[in-house]
Amino acid sequence: MTVPALERDVVIVTFDSAQILDVTGPLEVFSSASRYLPVAHYRTKVVTTRGGPVHASCGLEFVSSPIADVTGPVDTLMVAGGADMDAAVADTELLAQVRRLAADARRVTSVCSGAFVLAAAGLLEGRRATTHWAECGLLGDTYAEVTVDPDAIYVHDGNVWTSAGVTAGIDLTLALVADDHGHQAAATVARQLVVYLQRSGGQAQFSALLAGQAADTEPVRDLLSWLRDHLTDDLSVAALARQLNLSERQFTRVFKAEVGSTAADHVEAVRLESACRLLETTNRTIEQIARTCGFGTPETMNRTFRRRLDTTPGDHRHHFRGNTLVPS
Repeated sequence: MTVPALERDVVIVTFDSAQILDVTGPLEVFSSASRYLPVAHYRTKVVTTRGGPVHASCGLEFVSSPIADVTGPVDTLMVAGGADMDAAVADTELLAQVRRLAADARRVTSVCSGAFVLAAAGLLEGRRATTHWAECGLLGDTYAEVTVDPDAIYVHDGNVWTSAGVTAGIDLTLALVADDHGHQAAATVARQLVVYLQRSGGQAQFSALLAGQAADTEPVRDLLSWLRDHLTDDLSVAALARQLNLSERQFTRVFKAEVGSTAADHVEAVRLESACRLLETTNRTIEQIARTCGFGTPETMNRTFRRRLDTTPGDHRHHFRGNTLVPS
């Protein structure tokens, strides 16, 4: 006998100047889960304080319903982020309605800077939370009662879930689907959307690598691109300095100024990122991956994983086994 899918009402709260991916990313995950998982049935509604058209920060206009029209309890309350958070956290009606729905919701969640709305509504007091990496400092300074984790893709504390910036809302929503229906169900949705079930590492890693791509001068940008294809080469400060025809002292100063980290730290981050990808997507052995990524030995790679990700290469592969592996 087929067991009917449990209907779960999801309310996504937004406002003018919303970040469109904070809304559409989770919507697509919930929609895909309902389409591809026989056990899933998510009913979604996008709401604002007054309802009607919403103008996203990218210029797209979309429709919303008035939040006051939502009668609880809802299964999942999700607050999106946006460009004008000052207006959102100053909207007393919005905060009151968020508190009303949160009181009976099974889960209360936020995407990106939507955490500021939850914090202003008093829903993050005494909890761990995260937001976009560039706003973590502001969240912690503004709401001292919130313990901010600046490196997490998402944080789960009790019935409250918060995510990092923009596309991390997809990671968060996949985690919610896994919480409801299991890891394999969420992996099915991830494969349909052609995304990772969960990205490796934390958002600090991503922001550091993206910062490297934004180096000011062409020689440094070229060097950063080159080293990703030469992870087994000598990537010491002396060797990299020679690549740019600089003294080690000059190179150290220029690299830190343009990339925002030391050369050794950046090289290790790139090697770690490459190792994570190979663990997630290939059948290569840990020893092969350690050599390919320039760690030399599995022991060295293991120490790096423990220090930077608080896990081991083997545990990382096991955790991300939900994604399809391809032959090495």
